[in-house]
Amino acid sequence: MVQFILRRFLAMLLTLFAVSFVAFAIIQLPPGDFLTSYMASLAAQGDQVDPRVIENLRQQYGLGEPYLVQYWKWFTGILQGNFGQSFEWKRPVWELIWGRIGYSLLIEGMAVIAMWLIALPIGVYAAVRKYSLGDYLATIGGFIGLAIPNFLFALILMYLSFVWFGRTIGGLFSPGFENAHWSLPRIWDFLQHAWIPVLVLATAGTAELIRILRANLLDELKKPYVTTARSKGLPEWKVILKYPVRMALNPLVSTIGWLLPALVSGSVIVSVVMNLPTAGPMLLRSLTTQDMYLAGAIILLLSVLTVIGTLISDILLAWIDPRIRYGSR
Repeated sequence: MVQFILRRFLAMLLTLFAVSFVAFAIIQLPPGDFLTSYMASLAAQGDQVDPRVIENLRQQYGLGEPYLVQYWKWFTGILQGNFGQSFEWKRPVWELIWGRIGYSLLIEGMAVIAMWLIALPIGVYAAVRKYSLGDYLATIGGFIGLAIPNFLFALILMYLSFVWFGRTIGGLFSPGFENAHWSLPRIWDFLQHAWIPVLVLATAGTAELIRILRANLLDELKKPYVTTARSKGLPEWKVILKYPVRMALNPLVSTIGWLLPALVSGSVIVSVVMNLPTAGPMLLRSLTTQDMYLAGAIILLLSVLTVIGTLISDILLAWIDPRIRYGSR
């Protein structure tokens, strides 16, 4: 098991290096750079900038250097804990994204937990009580959850909240707690606001997990070992939870690898709509202005989430199904 984890960890490091190289290249694919976008925005406002000033800034920021030189400076700086400086904000990148990444991880982590807590019992019930009223309701709810985009669901909730209760549900804190220090009242205020974006982000993922678990469990319930377990006189709940549910979890666990980055990328528009202080709106802004150090750092952190999710799913799969870790030998 230890060798299995070490091999996966080594593959994770190599993947992160490759992703950082490709991500930095993709950010620079559009023509021009941050200063080009900056000049265009000034020209749209009717202001003029001396080209010599722009050229001096380009040399100061190192934007005139070859791609490999820029990438190597950025990557070696990250290894030393320096993510560079944002061109637009004139501040270190880590200071900008520290709080937003924390809120993103908190909201999306709560969304993942909510997905599993809701999807597991409903998926098991829908498979065991196939073609019952509860199964049909779960199927209809799953299709609706998959069909409605998250940002549209957020807009509907915001509209209903304003019309019915006369209050807005955007943001993660009340005005009096936005800049306050963490305390029990602030945590309570956060929980009162956070459940709405968590519900919005978890809707589509929960519907998909329910469908996956139901389909896998229906296949497992037809296999001979379930009949054998019943013939031994085991209680029905023990027969279902101990054997077929455990086997049906394999494909479900494997989805953890893409679940975390999918939540982060899917939360970009939701964060803009609901005015959430997460990393999504900042990533969108940095890509628009070609603030490559800021955008590269956020994309790299999203990649870290992806490979960490994949590593977690590999470890859980090896723990649930011994055939995986034995086969790796």
